[in-house]
Amino acid sequence: MPARTWVPPGPYDLHRTLCVLRRGPGDPAFATRGGELWRACRTPEGPGTLRLVARAAEGRVEAEGWGPGADWLLEHLPELLGERDDPELLTARHRVVHEARRRHPGVRLARTGLVLESLIPSVLEQKVTADEAYRAWRLLLQRHGEPAPGPWDRLRVMPEPRGWALIPSWEWHRAGVDAKRSSTILRAVRVARRMEEAAGMELADATRRLTAIPGIGPWTAAETLQRTLGAPDALTVGDLHLPKIIGYALTGRRGTTDAQMLDLLAPYAGQRHRAARLILLAGITPPRRAPRFPVGDIARL
Repeated sequence: MPARTWVPPGPYDLHRTLCVLRRGPGDPAFATRGGELWRACRTPEGPGTLRLVARAAEGRVEAEGWGPGADWLLEHLPELLGERDDPELLTARHRVVHEARRRHPGVRLARTGLVLESLIPSVLEQKVTADEAYRAWRLLLQRHGEPAPGPWDRLRVMPEPRGWALIPSWEWHRAGVDAKRSSTILRAVRVARRMEEAAGMELADATRRLTAIPGIGPWTAAETLQRTLGAPDALTVGDLHLPKIIGYALTGRRGTTDAQMLDLLAPYAGQRHRAARLILLAGITPPRRAPRFPVGDIARL
């Protein structure tokens, strides 16, 4: 069983750094147990499982791996945990950002180096509630993924590209995924190698590579590359909630638009995603006035 230890260069928060990789509380590819964090992946070398434990008193993170992809996961462990990230590049221009960074000094931007594992769930999240998207991801992995290597039989590894392509239309429908989103995923997995090449590109080039696929726009590309590249400037534009949260946190005003959000975050050019992440960690949200977005279920139609 291969293992590796990583020593962070300063304060470090394992769970807040990697929580963005979790797709809902029932994600079959990501779980926590006690102080342990478990992650199941399809790497270029095959399926692999990673077990991570932060030893705060010793100032290190311990990792163990299982499966054909274990060596790849451990080789890329420092990047996953944020070694290539530099939080000091952000200069706080608002009190909210300053306070959030002071309270969460150990948060870094994770870099998975894997495209499809972030792209596919991001496509599933297009134009639906988070609960609907999480349910779809969970059902698709449970029915079409494979058991993850290692001792925890609850974990699942997502299908390989051909496996996604072979999912019949009625299974997408059963998972609540409409034809537009499933077709986008099928187009992406047909050129999986080209998609995965984006993991070695700069943000602008990677964005162009992903958005060349019909159905993948700036929102989906940003949500993917935040995780794949750990890109500090991959700001999500076109989100229903993010502009309102950022606008309210920074100005106290409701109803902020994308354009206004971009203006507010202009002082953080090059670090806009990091700034947005800190603002979300501050937990300042506008009071809810309207009912929640209704949850649909096309599987019942």
